[in-house]
Amino acid sequence: MSSVRIGQRADEALRVLGAASPAAVDIFTGILTHGPLSRTDVARATGLSQAAVTKAVAPMIAAGLIVDHDPAPRGGPRGRPANPIKVDPASLVVLGIKVNPGEVIGVATDLGARLLVSAHQPVGRSFDAVVEGVAEIAERLCALLGDRRERLAGVGVSVSGDVDSRNGVVRESALLGWTGEPLGAALTERLGLPVLIENDVRALTVAEHWFGEGVGTSSFAIITIGSGIGCGLHVNGEVVEGAFGVAGEIGHLPLTSERFVCTCGRRGCVEAVASTGAIVRAVAEAGGVRDGHPVASIDEAVALAHEGDPAAVEVFDRAGTVIGTAIATVANLTGPEIVLITGEAVADYDLYDQRLRAAFEAHAFGAAGRCRIVLRPHAFEDWARGAAAAVLQGIVQQRHPRV
Repeated sequence: MSSVRIGQRADEALRVLGAASPAAVDIFTGILTHGPLSRTDVARATGLSQAAVTKAVAPMIAAGLIVDHDPAPRGGPRGRPANPIKVDPASLVVLGIKVNPGEVIGVATDLGARLLVSAHQPVGRSFDAVVEGVAEIAERLCALLGDRRERLAGVGVSVSGDVDSRNGVVRESALLGWTGEPLGAALTERLGLPVLIENDVRALTVAEHWFGEGVGTSSFAIITIGSGIGCGLHVNGEVVEGAFGVAGEIGHLPLTSERFVCTCGRRGCVEAVASTGAIVRAVAEAGGVRDGHPVASIDEAVALAHEGDPAAVEVFDRAGTVIGTAIATVANLTGPEIVLITGEAVADYDLYDQRLRAAFEAHAFGAAGRCRIVLRPHAFEDWARGAAAAVLQGIVQQRHPRV
């Protein structure tokens, strides 16, 4: 029997959140993402009376979800204290797990999406092997949590590709070679509790929306550069999911020559020239050699480009141009305040930067070009943290399946 289970100390908090009114959900979300806040600030933001705010948060205080924030030090301005309140991050714990080809990365976070423990584990590439690997790393994380596992409230798993999060189905993942795989049902059966399945980039966007660069913005976009080229969109206060769970797939915009074949089977996709796999293949086909053998890894391709090899430089220039054009397309369509560039290939961003920005400036229309481009260093734990954030959002907004 699996050792992963909803913690006894999380039960009451989950019941309170599950029974909360829409107004109470909005209040809790505001305190979680912008707190500590005084009841006056909450009332002003929601349009409710202070009495209504007090009534709404009372069950959450009783359940330990909301606590009084430490008052200002003595010696400050005189007058009645504001009595700010905040979410207690230790009140709930969630697990987030990222599935990569041949590996799963797992983290446990608190209610503020701060990392508590993490683990990596190699897995086989078959669907059954991945299911078993995810279950095993979830059990390892629970063991690492110790007594904190009694606050476990949910598990989330993120996967690249077309994901139906409502039904827990990976409809298509070129990186994993999956089509129509019922990952949610398989993990729920294996672990004995509901598991949220989410697209990895959309989960990362949720994390930035509530806990990162997107807090306080009306619209922003995340561009991920690595084994795939992804895009998460946050528009007018909401993460864009699309009618069928697909949105922001800029990696498959046809912005380059049809002579480039993508792993998805289509031609001319951004990923066909800008993913790490595509770059390695292009450098090798252009005659790129390191230590007496054709280039076989992204590290070797990067080293060759840094040494000034013309063919390798051209390959990275082409990738930067296509990515910059794709970012301009996103800016023209959605008008983000910020474009956050992240992913495992960000460490090599200097090879993309000049051509990327030139292409962006050439294709961004009018005021869309005023958005700020921000670079964020990236670790694979960030992907897993995104899965955890998606679980937290689902729990708070009453969309995460309950036992």
